[in-house]
Amino acid sequence: MQQEISGISAKVLAKELKDLELNDFITRNVYPTTPVSIIYEATEYSRTLKNVLSELSIWGEQHRDKIKKSM
Repeated sequence: MQQEISGISAKVLAKELKDLELNDFITRNVYPTTPVSIIYEATEYSRTLKNVLSELSIWGEQHRDKIKKSM
């Protein structure tokens, strides 16, 4: 996961994942493979944010367009 997110340290990523897990946004599943596999999944609770995030994304695009037009 760290390779996919540029500019984040392992320490910061681990802290963020722990916080997300503590707040029931993700679940952490550990599989006894060699090496150990850890899979993070979104919870049902986190999926309740889908509409909110969609609206924020739409607003962000409109805001970016507004700023570009004003330049």
